[in-house]
Amino acid sequence: MDRWRGVESVPSGWGRCVATVGVFDGVHRGHQRIIGRAVERAAALGVPSVVLTFDPHPSEVVRPGSHPAILTSSRHKAELVAELGADVLCVLPFTVEFSRLTPAEFAHVVLVEHLHAQEVVVGENFRFGHKAAGDVAELAALGARFGFRSEGVPLLQDDGTTISSTYVRSCVDAGDAAAAARALGREHRVDGTVVRGDQRGRTIGYPTANLETAPYAAVPADGVYAGWLVRGKERHPAAVSIGTNPTFAGRERRVEAFVLDFDADLYGEHAGLDFVARLRPTLTFTSVAELTAQMADDVRRTRDLLGA
Repeated sequence: MDRWRGVESVPSGWGRCVATVGVFDGVHRGHQRIIGRAVERAAALGVPSVVLTFDPHPSEVVRPGSHPAILTSSRHKAELVAELGADVLCVLPFTVEFSRLTPAEFAHVVLVEHLHAQEVVVGENFRFGHKAAGDVAELAALGARFGFRSEGVPLLQDDGTTISSTYVRSCVDAGDAAAAARALGREHRVDGTVVRGDQRGRTIGYPTANLETAPYAAVPADGVYAGWLVRGKERHPAAVSIGTNPTFAGRERRVEAFVLDFDADLYGEHAGLDFVARLRPTLTFTSVAELTAQMADDVRRTRDLLGA
């Protein structure tokens, strides 16, 4: 899959394509349906499929200070889009100037002038242009005017719940890893760089990898989770603690993973944590012995849950 930054990166001689447009944060099952439909239509027409998304999140530009928690990092989003079979991921820098484009200007400049879209596939709740003035009906009218076909894909429902990024964020924020996974079609992942912590875990027999996450990352609610540490193509079972470590009067909220049966040095590496299930809330213990006994039980339950 090719990756472009801005429509200025479109190669010279670029022909027609099928484009889909959205923030696609989480690339959840609803997004997968939309992107999959674009890939399907592109294959039928014999043209490339282009997934058009934005950075930073439009909310932060339109309403500074309202940045939502981000479900997928740029790196992970690109991996997920590639797995869906898209030919190109084009990331548009979302600026104040860009936000002022009218729906017609957006359609003409981005979809027609640069991408030469033959068809445009979006979710049925798609909004675009200055102050989100454009909707699917407006896109269809502009398509008739500028020479592209458009399609609005129905939103995905699961037991009466609409699968959306907002819904997934609510699951993550509540620590409901299982519900988040059902909506995403996979475990929720938080990724970042492994950094040095207090190294207290090593002294009590449970050394942890401390993950420094990106700003606005959707980190689950405080507690202990069973999950996987992802390192390249490797996945290792891990018991993950999120919180301030109140037993040792900690103040900084941290994401720490005890990786089972693993002793390689991870410092400085990029890694991800996939959350399978929440084992318990964060607790305060009266002694190190009480803490280590609980950690042993957390590891046992993690093994059982993951079949490790």
